[in-house]
Formats: sequence, structure tokens, C-alpha cells
Amino acid sequence: MRLPALSNTCQWRCLAILLFLLPTFAWAASTDASSLHTLTMLMGLLGGLALFLYGMEKMSNALKNAAGSRLKSLLAKLTTNRVAGVLTGAGVTATIQSSSVTTVLLIGFISAGLMSLAQATGVIMGANIGTTITAQIVAFKITQAAYLMVAIGFLIEFTAKADKTKQYGKMLFGLGLIFTGMNVMSEAMSPLRDYQPFIDAMAKMHNPFFAILLAALFTALVQSSSATTGIVIVLAGQGFISLESGIALSMGANVGTCVTALLAAIGKSREAKQTASVHILFNIIGVLIWLPLISVLSDWSVALSPSHPDLTGVERLGAELPRQIANANTLFNVVNTLVMLPFIGGFVWLAKKIVPKTRKPAPSEQPIVSPKYLSKELLMTPDIAMDQAQLEIGRIGRRVCNMMNALPPLTSKLASQQEREAANYALEKIDELEHQVDILHGHVLFYLGRLRKEPLTQAQSDRQITLISMTDQLESIADLIEDTLVPIMDKSLHAEIDISDEMREILDNIQDKVTHALLDSVNAIRRGDNKRAKQVLHTKRALNALLDKVLAHQAERLVEHDANRLQLFSIEMEWTESLKRVYTVTKRIAKLHLREKDPQ
Repeated sequence: MRLPALSNTCQWRCLAILLFLLPTFAWAASTDASSLHTLTMLMGLLGGLALFLYGMEKMSNALKNAAGSRLKSLLAKLTTNRVAGVLTGAGVTATIQSSSVTTVLLIGFISAGLMSLAQATGVIMGANIGTTITAQIVAFKITQAAYLMVAIGFLIEFTAKADKTKQYGKMLFGLGLIFTGMNVMSEAMSPLRDYQPFIDAMAKMHNPFFAILLAALFTALVQSSSATTGIVIVLAGQGFISLESGIALSMGANVGTCVTALLAAIGKSREAKQTASVHILFNIIGVLIWLPLISVLSDWSVALSPSHPDLTGVERLGAELPRQIANANTLFNVVNTLVMLPFIGGFVWLAKKIVPKTRKPAPSEQPIVSPKYLSKELLMTPDIAMDQAQLEIGRIGRRVCNMMNALPPLTSKLASQQEREAANYALEKIDELEHQVDILHGHVLFYLGRLRKEPLTQAQSDRQITLISMTDQLESIADLIEDTLVPIMDKSLHAEIDISDEMREILDNIQDKVTHALLDSVNAIRRGDNKRAKQVLHTKRALNALLDKVLAHQAERLVEHDANRLQLFSIEMEWTESLKRVYTVTKRIAKLHLREKDPQ
């Protein structure tokens, strides 16, 4: 059995933690009598933190995969209604367990032109509420059941047949690792209760500015406010920090999580950078509002949290503080959202001032064509990424349809200069569109290839293969038009042939039916329309009847005493055969679409 490898995100977090704690290693190595004891504690702390982070990532990935279609439906319900946006942001973040991921998704949607900045602002506010679910889960401290969750989750993951059931097993396994990691960290740090230098260092946490700065720096390094919150709750459970210090640390985690959004916006559109600005403004303004009111927030959280008067000292702190910090974190984000929700317009205005419009590049500076819907930030949610890839495939399909529409009907030598110019212009347009198809085809294949690096269910893997095949089939049609139909058209324009009116009508009907079938096939991809895909398949009978007419007419013409009849026969048959090949590939695309919609 091969254990799953750590993702790039998890590897980066582990590296960041090691760099952050490197000075501590140096200090530990310089200690004489207690060096082994200190190194043991550091190994426990780092090992527990690694389990915590890996558990968070595993649970988050499983939640995203299990909730794939529901996550898409939540995002599809986004409207200009700010309350709906807040609820959607809270729901999506509670599902994927990361406000940073939600914000990155928003940047991807805005970059793709699927969402306005005003819509995104409401979702960002809701995302901060959704992320408090993690703190609430962690504060339950059900460490006694952690190993049982790991065992049951592992058993379900590796024995279940259905992908959905496997994802539930991964969720439980990840949740168990979270609590196991917290337990390991807690046990590793327990000897520090009597270690005076550490107690003195924790005393600095009473300074809220220091606590906020430290938590913001750590969260920026590990790119997970949930990891910071988990460590804060572990510290609180050991009685190392006060409630006010824990609140300040959780505020710092909110500030540090903005770094992920900032990094995601680099190199993106102006709207995407404005979204990151809104995220930063909202979190920082919220911290500034509550900074002088930490004691008020502390009193509220104490009033809402259960107390344990039967306990004393560190035991009581360990029983009460984690829940109080989790409740304070929830209150902080909920009240911030309620207070600032009416001012969404102000946030949008301020973000547009911070990131103003820039000069549009001149036409000569713009690329021939570039992808509109592909965003690397969406790769972390495979279902949504494949939806975006399908939209981009629709753009390829529209260009292939335009190539067919630009293709003139097969005709004999053109008499007038105007007719020749019109035909040449159409052929040049086809060449330009084929170049655009090649560019977009490369982008889509590269995007879907990168998606393969993400953890995919069997259904997602099958869909990814289908989308790759659709992209290739459309590109094949473009090549058929450019490399086969266009040369035949060019040959007919320079040949001394005379296509009869009867044959011209049949050929025009064939070309028209193939063009409409291609359009139906592309619209089936773009709109998820099974009816149009089935219409493509039903075209086969009518098309075969027309092809039979071509053969019958050709048989009659071959006996005529026309010097050019063989050349005419060759051109007409090549034309009909090439159109038939276009329809064959078009039909294959329709079948792929129907198979994707109904895999059974």
C-alpha cells in the first residue's frame, strides 16, 4: 500500500514552520542539561503540528470532493443581494474549511468575469464567519475519540467501493488527525508549565500588538488561520495564555490570512486585485475596531461559554479557555460582518481607488487570443475547474463553428473580381480562426493536465479525460476545415469545372446540415443541453440520404462526354467525403457529452 504524498501546499507549510522555528532549534542545541528534553518537546510540537496540518488538508480535500455539486450550486446562487452573498461565503468556507481558499476562488471567478466585485465583497465577509467553524470544532477537545476516528476513517477510506463513501472516510480520518495532532502538541508542551523562560515569553502575549503581529506572521507563513487557531487553543488548554491574549492572537490570524489572497492576485486582472484589497481592508478594519474593545469581547465570550466552577487553577483554565476563545473568534467575525455589511458600496469604492484603472494595451500589444475562464486558483476545487474548462472549450467550439460558417459553398470558377475577393477574405478568416483554436486548445490541455495533480475522484478523473477528448475532437475539426476543405475550395475556384444546379443544391444541403450539427454539438457543451446532442445523432439518417443522392448523381454524370468530368467527380467526392468526416467527429463530441451527463 502506498501512502499519499503531501501536496505542494502542505510541503510549503511544513518548510515555513521549520524556518520559523529554526532559531528555537539553535537555542535548544546550545542548552546543556536540558537539551535532550527540549529537543523532545520540539519534536513533539513539530510532529503534532504536522499531523494537524495534514489532517486539515485531508479533511478539506475530502469535503471539497464530497460537496462538489453542492459547492457549485452554492456559488451559482450568488446574486447582488449582499445577505445572500454573506450566507454563501459562510456556507462555502464552512464546507472547504478555509477562508483563504474561498477568497482565492473569488479571485479566480472575477478574473474569469463570472462575478462582480460587489458580489465578491459580500462573500468575503461571509467567509470570515465560515472559517470560525474550524475553531469551534477544535475547541470541543474530543481527543479521547481521536484515535478511534483515525481508525474508522482509515478503514472506510481503504475498504469502501463508492467514491462518495471514500470521501467520508477521508473526512473522518482527517478530523481524527487534527485532534491527534492537537493532543501530541499539548502533551509535548505540558512540561513548559514550570519552565520560567517560556512563562516569561508567554507573558509578552498580554501586549495585544505583539500577539497580533506574531499570529499574523505565523499565519502568513503557513497560509492557514485554522492552524494558528489550533495552536492558540492548545496554548489556552495548557493555561499558557489568557483569554485576552487568545483573542488578540486570533485577530492576528485574520490579518495573516490576507497574505494568501494578496499572493493569488499577483499578475491577475484589476478586478482580482481589488478583491484582494477588499479582503485586506475588511480584516484590518475589523481588527482596528475591536482592538480597544478586547475586554468587551472577552466578557461576551465568557457569558456565552460554559463554566466549570468545580475545577480550579490550570485545570479550570484548560476546560474553559478553548471554548471561550472559539466563541470570541465567532463573535468577532459575526459582529464585524453585521456592522460592515451596509458599507459594501464603500469597500468597493475604496478598493477601486486603491487599484485604479490602467491604460488598455494597444491592439498591436494584445495577444491574438487568450483564455477567459481558466484560472489556476480554481484548480483546488476540481469540479469548478472542470466547469470553467468546459466554458473555455465552448469558446473553442464557437471559433470552429465560425470557421464552418465562413466556408463558402463549393462552387466553380468565379467570374468577377468581387467574388474572388470575398472568397479570399473568407479563407483568410478561416486561417486566423484556426490559429486561435490552436492557441486555446494548448491552454485548455495544459490546464486540464495541471488539474491531474490534484486529488481526483474516479468520476472527476473520467470527466477530465472526457474534456480532453472533446478539446482534441474540436481541434481535429478545425484541422479538417483548414487542411482539407479549404484546399478543395481553392482547387475548385481555379479549375475549369461546371457544377450542375442539382448537385450544387445537394452539396449545399449537406454542408448546411453538417454546420448545424456542429453548432448543436458545441451548444450542447456550452449549455449542458442533452437535447441538442441527441439532435446531432439524429442528423445521421438525413445526411446519409443526401450522400446517396450524390453517389447516384455521380454515377449518371460519369457516362457523359465531358472532358472535365473526372476532375469534377474528384472535387465533388472529396468535398462530400470531407464534410462527412467533419460530421463523424461532431457526432463523436455529442456522444462524449451524453456519456458525461449520463455515465450509466
